[in-house]
Amino acid sequence: MTDANTPSDASFCSAISKHTGVQTLGFLLLDNFTLISMASAIEPLRMANQLAGRELYQWVTLSWDGEPVRASDGVLVTPDHATSETLALDTIIVCGGVGVDLSVRPEHLCWLKRQAKSPRRVGGVCTGSWALAKAGLLDGYEASIHWEYMVIMNEAFPRVATTDRLFCIDRDRPTASGGTAPLDMMLSLISRDHSRALGTAISEMFIYDLVRNEQDLQRVPLKHMFGTTQPKLLEVVALMEANLEEPICLDELAAYVSMSRRQLERLFQKHLCSPSRYYIKLRLVRARRLLKQSGMSIVEVASACGFVSTSHFSKCYREFFGIPPRSERASQCALASDSVTGRAVHALTNAQGEPTYGSIKT
Repeated sequence: MTDANTPSDASFCSAISKHTGVQTLGFLLLDNFTLISMASAIEPLRMANQLAGRELYQWVTLSWDGEPVRASDGVLVTPDHATSETLALDTIIVCGGVGVDLSVRPEHLCWLKRQAKSPRRVGGVCTGSWALAKAGLLDGYEASIHWEYMVIMNEAFPRVATTDRLFCIDRDRPTASGGTAPLDMMLSLISRDHSRALGTAISEMFIYDLVRNEQDLQRVPLKHMFGTTQPKLLEVVALMEANLEEPICLDELAAYVSMSRRQLERLFQKHLCSPSRYYIKLRLVRARRLLKQSGMSIVEVASACGFVSTSHFSKCYREFFGIPPRSERASQCALASDSVTGRAVHALTNAQGEPTYGSIKT
């Protein structure tokens, strides 16, 4: 989605891609921000510097008044700067958390709007994208937010294309959901800025075996979305999830919950999408997990996810994820190959200048 006031992909990429100088990132802390999301975003920057053997990134923490900000777990963090100070920042990341709709101040919004006028990345982690949307900086963009806020984000900001993906990098607006999803987002950004080899080496150092990309989805509990208001919908979805290898036909699903097929289709269309599309989405998401995490052949994966032929499976997979399953498997093999070509030794060599190198005697 493109807004008239949004810089084009080409102009933005030329400004930020393949950086040769040091980038500075500012992390704006909102009250009750989640500490794990902030740490997941900052730690890859530290490791990028260590593994590269030179300073690629700098980072600072900010609050609107320079005063300490309390995280959702009660930890009090003293920021480096107030937003009123003049800072040269290449990227700004808003760190949100619990009760973000109450944490966003007018001062935050004014500052974010001013910062967005320059060609820099402005993003958010956990619920940080709420602040960006409130400032009008996500109109015409796709954005990720923690699943607890997806419904109200859609309602509050209809011009934002809220997605259930773990993270989303739409031009100059990188946004990630909560927990460790910011780590995946930062690995993707570092790989874009420098190289995939660096991103892979960072994941190795963090013992992070399964790096997720922009196509991976949050697992949003439907009970959270509908509560107890749609028991039959939840029951049918539970049946679908329990029968991925041998899918149940829609007539049988409808009969299980004492509905007609037409009634079931209307119920799904009103709250989700067509039942057939939702069912195949569940099967494809499982297939992707098996392709990335298991040694099963593509034929075996197709069978385990209820597809009668590999050609039909490949067609559906390509339509949903944008790449065929064979390419998905090949990309995983490439990552594994990167991991066994001496990257750990190379990382240790680059880390020799670190103060902690060799400090623990064994």
